[in-house]
Amino acid sequence: MDLKNAVDLIWENRRYSTDDPKEIISHLNEEVAESLKALLKGDIDKAKRELEDALSCLFIALKVLDVDLEEAIKHQVIQMKKRVGNVMILKNDKVEIYVNGILKGGWSIWGDDDIKEAEKIAKEFGCKIIKS
Repeated sequence: MDLKNAVDLIWENRRYSTDDPKEIISHLNEEVAESLKALLKGDIDKAKRELEDALSCLFIALKVLDVDLEEAIKHQVIQMKKRVGNVMILKNDKVEIYVNGILKGGWSIWGDDDIKEAEKIAKEFGCKIIKS
């Protein structure tokens, strides 16, 4: 089954009939939250079921917002490939950020808290961390 047919099938069999994007995104958020709660309780099967429900909600939300699925997937792949080129180099006294091999910025490190914060930022922006 191709992606467009799958979305159409889910759309035709949806449990609610609203076309309000805020309500649909809220429902998606609830399903994801339920999956996380089940996972935190160690109930993997329930987490999977809730995540499958979330997938349906995501498809419905994309359809309501008139998102072209193929273009969205292509865009995401491009975005993911861009992140591969992000590198954070942690040196003894400073941090340097490189994007596709070009130095884009940096700052001084004064202590362990600065290193922890830099690692947190690197994770948030998908940077590979190199300690030198």
